[in-house]
Amino acid sequence: MDKHLNIIAFNIPWPANYGGVIDVYYKLKALYECGVNIILHCFEYERPQAKELESVCEKVYYYKRHTGIIANITLLPYNVYSRKDPSLLANLLKNNYPILFEGLHSCYYMDNPLLKNRKKIFRECNIEHDYYYHLAKSERQFIKKCFFRIEAWRFRNYQKVVSHADLIISVSTTDTDYLKKEFPANRIEFIPCFHANEQITTQPGKSGFILYHGKLSVVENEKAALYLIHHVFGKLDYPCILAGMNPPRSLRDAASLYSNVTIEANPTEERMNFLIREAQINMLITFQDTGLKLKLLNSLFAGRHTVVNHLMLAGSGLDSLCHIADTPEDMIRECTKLINVPIDEKSITKRKELLEPSFSNKYQGARLYKMIYEE
Repeated sequence: MDKHLNIIAFNIPWPANYGGVIDVYYKLKALYECGVNIILHCFEYERPQAKELESVCEKVYYYKRHTGIIANITLLPYNVYSRKDPSLLANLLKNNYPILFEGLHSCYYMDNPLLKNRKKIFRECNIEHDYYYHLAKSERQFIKKCFFRIEAWRFRNYQKVVSHADLIISVSTTDTDYLKKEFPANRIEFIPCFHANEQITTQPGKSGFILYHGKLSVVENEKAALYLIHHVFGKLDYPCILAGMNPPRSLRDAASLYSNVTIEANPTEERMNFLIREAQINMLITFQDTGLKLKLLNSLFAGRHTVVNHLMLAGSGLDSLCHIADTPEDMIRECTKLINVPIDEKSITKRKELLEPSFSNKYQGARLYKMIYEE
């Protein structure tokens, strides 16, 4: 019997070039390879419609986000209310298939009475009120800071909508523990991020540069990058590259102060993969302990040495594969120690033992399929 699934995505998940949409796209692909016929509902936001999605979806619907000041005059989170579209509900009612809601941003219709008897799955990708609270702390512009604080308050009140889900899938064990306390009556399962890596592709040997990568326009990543530039990279003698989407002027200005630090803006997928693979050290830090840590998985599947702080590892179970440093002094010490140490086959084998198959898309896709259709 054919299996069908509605998936509601907060954005168009192609190209799969930043955290949230990478998880969505490779989840689509993994479920498609399990034999699921996917009806994708996605909101257009700063990205064009993508014919590429038709190769893994039976049908793709697009909806416009209703952005602007008027959409902000609501007790619901702006990021939820701006994704209210009656045609989405009408399209969901055309069938009786299960519905997977990708993140709280996509949950406007989760508690709708017309969907009361539908099987609903919620994919958690952040503890949103924590995420927006940290964005507010990092933001320098007063109006944006106020918006993030209000949005954090709205998400804290809104998250109870998740109680309507038959299944909640979380992205980390830390988030799993939080969600089990908040929703003790719901079934909650940990499924790590879906990602672009089919297998470990780490190259033996060594190179001479250090890399930080991420979506640089995100305030959290900008804060981490500035911290690394001023407190770590600027004090090293080796080339250090910060690569990612839409770096703000603050990063360019900070990097210009140091001859060994460069910014690579908007690298192609091929270029980013090359940088992750060839870097001697992938340096990853965060100031938040929730949500997707996709860059960590990418670095461990494809990169050489990975240096992280404890918050980057929270709930991942990947501590044994990384070098942990929480202060600038410790980060400098680890980089100095590792810059001339080739990655060896023993380390690569250790990664394979821990990451394959548990963190593979095929394995997690099969788990999710079983949860939706067989349990």
